[in-house]
Amino acid sequence: MSRTESTMLELGTPAPDFSLPEPATGNNMSLSDLSGNKALLVIFMCNHCPYVLHIHKELNDLIREYQPQGLSAVAINSNDVENYSDDSPEKMITLSKEMDYSFPYLFDEDQSVAKAYMAACTPDFFLFDSDMKLAYRGQFDSSRPRNDDAITGADMRAAFEAVLAGKTIAEEIQKPSMGCNIKWKVDNAPDYFG
Repeated sequence: MSRTESTMLELGTPAPDFSLPEPATGNNMSLSDLSGNKALLVIFMCNHCPYVLHIHKELNDLIREYQPQGLSAVAINSNDVENYSDDSPEKMITLSKEMDYSFPYLFDEDQSVAKAYMAACTPDFFLFDSDMKLAYRGQFDSSRPRNDDAITGADMRAAFEAVLAGKTIAEEIQKPSMGCNIKWKVDNAPDYFG
């Protein structure tokens, strides 16, 4: 199991725009469709990554808990589906239904959105404030497959609480997320990766 850390994009970075298809509905969704709330969580994930599977129930539950307080969320799959068929749009639909995701799950086929966000791993989290400026990027919590830490979502919960209250999150408490590397298409890996 490969281990890749998030790039820790600079805080204050404006949310890069996108327009991506949502396989479950067949509709496109853009950043503007998700704006207007107190906070937006952008998650880069996929269907098969053990790091994502390790936390996805708790992640879904935590997002549901905070949506009534003004949180929007979206997940994006940027993996190369030709070489990783478990991440196909059809399987994205299946996973969305099985997990009853309360957020859209979009497909970044050309991987341009992952590059715009400097995403490196799955899961990779980017939390934006009401001005769509990056306020938090980091781990869900310290739990990983094969460690004994409980899955609490403590880091993400603290980030949600701070951003929804209009507070700044200190950079020094933001720890990189860790997971499998995004599966880049041949000759498409960005300069910041590896």
